[in-house]
Amino acid sequence: MPTLHLIDVRFSVRYYRDILAMLFATEEINSNPRLLPNATLGFRIFDSCMSENRASSGVLELLSGKMQLVPGYRCSIHPPLAGIIGESLSSLSVPMARIMGVLHFPQISHASVLSSLSDKLQFPSFLRTVPNYSFQNIGLARLMGHFQWTWVGMIISNDEVGIHGGQGIRRGIEDNGGCVAFMEQISLRFSRQRILQVVKLIQRHSVKVIIVHSPDVHAKVFLQTLYEHNVTSKVWVFTAAFAIGPGLLGNLAWKILNGSLGVAPYTKPMPGFEEFVSHIHPSRYPDDIFIRILWEKTFNCKFKEEIRTEKTPAKESPGTCSGQENLENMTRVLFELNDLSYSYHGYLAVHAFAHALSNLVACVPGQGPFLNGSCADTNDMKPWQILYYLKNVYFRTPTGHEIFFDANGDAPAAYDILNIQISQDDEFQLVKVGKLDPSAQEGKDVIVNDSAIQWSFGSSQLEGQGVLRPSHPQRRTRGCTWEREVLTFIMPFMVPRSICSESCTPGYRKAAREGEPLCCFDCVPCSQGEISNDTDTVKCKKCPENQWPNERHDRCIKKVIEFLAFSEPLGLTLGISAGFLSLLTALVLFFFIKYRDTPIIKANNRGLSYLLLVALMFCFLCSFIFIDRPRKLTCMLRQTVFAVIFSVSVSSILAKTILVVLAFKATHPSSSARRWLGSQMPICIVSFCSLVQILICIIWIVKSPPFPEMNLASSKEKVIFACNEGDPIFFYCMLGYMGLLATVSFVVAFLSRNLPGSFNEAKLITFSMLVFVSVWISFIPAYLSTRGKYMVAVEVFAILCSSAGLLGCVFFPKCYIIVMRPDRNTREHLVGKHHFANKR
Repeated sequence: MPTLHLIDVRFSVRYYRDILAMLFATEEINSNPRLLPNATLGFRIFDSCMSENRASSGVLELLSGKMQLVPGYRCSIHPPLAGIIGESLSSLSVPMARIMGVLHFPQISHASVLSSLSDKLQFPSFLRTVPNYSFQNIGLARLMGHFQWTWVGMIISNDEVGIHGGQGIRRGIEDNGGCVAFMEQISLRFSRQRILQVVKLIQRHSVKVIIVHSPDVHAKVFLQTLYEHNVTSKVWVFTAAFAIGPGLLGNLAWKILNGSLGVAPYTKPMPGFEEFVSHIHPSRYPDDIFIRILWEKTFNCKFKEEIRTEKTPAKESPGTCSGQENLENMTRVLFELNDLSYSYHGYLAVHAFAHALSNLVACVPGQGPFLNGSCADTNDMKPWQILYYLKNVYFRTPTGHEIFFDANGDAPAAYDILNIQISQDDEFQLVKVGKLDPSAQEGKDVIVNDSAIQWSFGSSQLEGQGVLRPSHPQRRTRGCTWEREVLTFIMPFMVPRSICSESCTPGYRKAAREGEPLCCFDCVPCSQGEISNDTDTVKCKKCPENQWPNERHDRCIKKVIEFLAFSEPLGLTLGISAGFLSLLTALVLFFFIKYRDTPIIKANNRGLSYLLLVALMFCFLCSFIFIDRPRKLTCMLRQTVFAVIFSVSVSSILAKTILVVLAFKATHPSSSARRWLGSQMPICIVSFCSLVQILICIIWIVKSPPFPEMNLASSKEKVIFACNEGDPIFFYCMLGYMGLLATVSFVVAFLSRNLPGSFNEAKLITFSMLVFVSVWISFIPAYLSTRGKYMVAVEVFAILCSSAGLLGCVFFPKCYIIVMRPDRNTREHLVGKHHFANKR
């Protein structure tokens, strides 16, 4: 029956366990009546000794069938070779797969994880029961992200596996937002001086987490040097290329890796394997040269050489292996049965060959997969026929694990995340703490049980993180016990930190440092109008127009809608003032109507006085249109009503002034000015002057009417809700025309100020126009320098002040005489007869 050839590297308990797993699988298959019932599966073992030359020559020798190289020929009379299981190292599997690919000879590796081996154009007959590096690179990057490790170092082996795989891991970390601070190479062949340079680099570097992507044989000298230099403040993460096991280093050296993590191919139990290895014995497998080495190493003894020339055995000397030693009590520790990673996959490889051969043997002629439904000849099987069945094999292990090969020759498999835990009694434990599963949904492909991880902290890490920091020597001595208990409790929940820069809190953004990796950055506050509500934001975002950032710039809040309202002190004060002044004006009007027949009222044109008082009262009342929420109608009425009413007021003042001047010009009976002293004259002046302002306002409303507007740009903290005055030309035309009327009135009143005071009010009008013009001249710069509700308040204040100035200067002196000095409210006093009589 076909024979399997098992190629492994060199003797170590770990590697020998892989051979035992294949041997266990072979015996399990041969004892199974449903698999190859009429045949026996055999094997041969070849040691490549970690040499590419020996691995290549060994393949050619096995294919030739004799211990000599005859490429392309099979010189053996033994049953045909079904396939080869191996190599464990990817660097050795590559030349083997190139040779076997030419002949389409099947090869299944139980430990080679190099991604390029999935290329079926280069390696058409290569298959494996372990996953390739492709998902490991992604999974490791996500594992770094799970622990928030963004600043890591890398140690890789100086071969194709290390360099190619290391670059893939680096890309995965960088694509997930991390940075690789350094990538140093190691090798079994490097000098101690070169290894020491790498160790010193690690000692002085700020990186706390270092990924090791190298076979354990290359890393052994490096790890031993780390122990010698007491590098204990780092967390190590080993890829699947590194076979984690206590046999690699001594108990003390393993302490530098306590708490570190490793990734290994996913395994399931192998029922009966522990019992199998506990019963192995040199007498049971006399042709197994490795078991004799194991026995001598385990029991510290030597087998005596058989003296073929003598029929009586030589006397046993001390230290000689008796054969009575027993492995049962040390099996689990010796063979590291808590982690069967690569041994399990070697077990799967043997079963894959067995199921493929079973399907080949069970083929029914006429229903076979080859030409015309033919089947393979069991006595002369061709390699490509076995390869066909291997590629299409499907079976379940006794534990329910489904095994098949995809188009790239890879079996569906996942990775276990392992945690190295060294107890206080120096007991080595490898605990499964998670899983990397490429077949799971995104987000569930990396599962980590954080509570099961036991981290190890060096003294520098403890003090740096504030875990153990005694305040004085006495407390350190006395508190040793309880501090150790506290540390034992909290260490599993403390995740070591490995970052180049602290995370930027909300309100800040990351700014890259020139010449440094992206993980090294400064935190810069967001600019005005921008926020960041996440940590480590690269770019701040602007708030919507109706919102603005809070003080910490970590969220947007709605802007306050601002307008001059009655509910606030400023609006309420202006409203009360406008109401009071309008009532005061109404009271003055009441006095003027009540005492309308008195000389002081009749002497200054009662009709114009009534009209002016009514206009002033409406001037005060129009202030209410400016207060409260702007609306379309109020915006259109604000400036227009105010302009027309003020024009009526100022034109009434102008008419009063002109009548005073005409009155003194028409004192002579033959004066031509007497014809202008009628009731029609003031009506014409007021009507004409007001009509011009009305026309300006009508054109304003038709061409560019004012409208309510939300001004979002003027202030970062609030929305100014105000009236947009439309085309500003009309607004300034309105103010300019009103200023022209006021100026003309002021000039006319000023020129007539020297007329006899008893008959005219020119002096009062002059002073009132001076107040009016001063208020509105001050209004323009104040109006232009303010925004929002204060702009409206300035205009209302100007309306109230100018109107109050007219009311106070023109009417209050007369009210004083009417109410307080009625003795002066006589014709004789106003005409001034006593003055003229004394003069004569």
